[in-house]
Amino acid sequence: MGNRQKYEEFYRESIDNKEDFWRKQAELVEWDTPFNEVLDYSNPPFAKWFPDGKINLCHNAVDRHLTERGDQNALIWVSTEENKSVEITYQDLHDQVNQAAAVYQSLGVGKGDRVLIYMPMIPQAVVAMLACVRIGAVHSVVFGGFAAHALASRIDDATPKVIVSADAGLRNGKPIPYKPLLDASFEQITTPKPKVLMVNRGLAQGFTLGEEEYDWDGEMGKNIGKRVAAVSVESTHPSYILYTSGTTGTPKGVQRDTGGHAVAMRASMKHIYDLQPGETMLTGSDIGWVVGHSYIVYAPLLTGATTILYEGLPIRPDPGIWWSIIEKYKVSVMFTAPTAIRLLKKTGEEWIEKYDLSSLRYLFLAGEPLDRETHRWISGTLTGSVVDNYWQTETGWPILTNFAGLGLMETKFGSPALPAYGYDVQLVDEQTAQPVKANEKGSLMIKPPLPPGCMTTIWGDDKRFVETYFSRFKELMYASFDYAMHDDDGYYFIMGRDDDVINVAGHRLGTREIEEILCTHPSVVEVAAVGIKDELKGQEVVAFVVTNQDMGPAGEADLKALVSREIGPIARPKHIYMVNGLPKTRSGKVLRRAILSLAEGDDPGDLPTIDDASVLDGIKSSLKKP
Repeated sequence: MGNRQKYEEFYRESIDNKEDFWRKQAELVEWDTPFNEVLDYSNPPFAKWFPDGKINLCHNAVDRHLTERGDQNALIWVSTEENKSVEITYQDLHDQVNQAAAVYQSLGVGKGDRVLIYMPMIPQAVVAMLACVRIGAVHSVVFGGFAAHALASRIDDATPKVIVSADAGLRNGKPIPYKPLLDASFEQITTPKPKVLMVNRGLAQGFTLGEEEYDWDGEMGKNIGKRVAAVSVESTHPSYILYTSGTTGTPKGVQRDTGGHAVAMRASMKHIYDLQPGETMLTGSDIGWVVGHSYIVYAPLLTGATTILYEGLPIRPDPGIWWSIIEKYKVSVMFTAPTAIRLLKKTGEEWIEKYDLSSLRYLFLAGEPLDRETHRWISGTLTGSVVDNYWQTETGWPILTNFAGLGLMETKFGSPALPAYGYDVQLVDEQTAQPVKANEKGSLMIKPPLPPGCMTTIWGDDKRFVETYFSRFKELMYASFDYAMHDDDGYYFIMGRDDDVINVAGHRLGTREIEEILCTHPSVVEVAAVGIKDELKGQEVVAFVVTNQDMGPAGEADLKALVSREIGPIARPKHIYMVNGLPKTRSGKVLRRAILSLAEGDDPGDLPTIDDASVLDGIKSSLKKP
């Protein structure tokens, strides 16, 4: 049987016989109380998976491995910011998580209570997460370094009993104090101030604890040797809340269940990522984002693998740092964002060729569209397979992907391949809701019920969950808010967000299409295209381009001609600006709204998630040039 046929049979089973399919996947985890009912879909679009089963996420991620893997590393912390590494075995992790759970209980935290985690990429952050789910508490990790007002809005929405934080994070060798941001957020909240548990790294000057604020090391020291029973919770019990980036108004808290989440994470390791127990995974993300939740913390640990927690930049101390980690720790599977690979592409493949990467079977890329040229470059540079995959904070695991565990199918550059098992993906016309034909652009929708591991609702707001995601058409369908097309072989190509459409004199152009064409030029590393207001045409295209060499005075004309030739004169950018970098979140998403604001002469406003604010000055300077 060929790999494509194997995939088709597996996929069809997941759609046509979903209850039998997911009953089998649920055997991959340990249940405290076995379930009888696989799916309760009596109240669409709310799906309750394994509703009469009981389970504990921490037991499955830590305790169940102690007999066979107690001495195996569960977590390896590598910090190029502190220039140190720490190896933590499953037994060590078990001990620390029990201590932290006892600390939580001493602070009054119990089942269903929320704990907000506002932390840098240090081992205590992972311990804090696992200690929550051990006692049935619900964690909400807020990306470290978020501005005070963004943090305050999340505190008000989640109403945590305790906040776990640190004196400071480190970025490019410089401390980023968290305590002043946390203190400022307390001045803005409208709910009672939570208790605070602080890790003191010794990085912030004048660091002091206030009322009902406790030292992590001191409290952990009081609970050495403590054992806290893993609380058995309903499969539908919330495991965590994660606020989606880029929200306006009231934060939108994606709520994940426990049983469905555990099953989806473990199954994805088996079928998609092909990570075996005892192997090592490096995920270049942050625990503040969904990739960090799923593929730094939960999925590798549920599998009995070793996960690497990396604090630092992908090019510091040099662009070979990630590849040196892969060589040293014999990493089998790596996962990062296309942005990181574009950055490494800019520095040259010699940094990859310096290291023995024979252990690396797969590099997975997600978080933003992977352009064809970057996909082609990294595939030609690594000996392991490069797999693009597409998903969202809301889904928690891939919607579109290739399948290392089932046997990889053909790779098409720029395509995240085919729908993952469990996702009944539909591409429909945005006006009629009718399916589009091959090679036609449509809105990517998913026919509910959403599979296990996806969001179950918006925290505290079921109505908003339905209105946001399921109200686009008369027929109930989940909206991804992305445009896509599929070719004659069924391979999907993501064309950009629904709202990343430029309307030039009545012609609707996707920013992704323009960016893809510009990226085919050998000197172009990265592009952001936006539509600025134009009195005559409604909008005009402008593009900001990062290059790996000076293209000279004719560069702009060459790139404009390239777009005209490949898409048509209507898509020809009015201006092309050469810049040193694009503004991005730390998870690698390009902040197009900020670019658009600057291009239209507006203030981009507060950007709490921006990675490097100095690139905004570069864009401003380029806009001033005649």
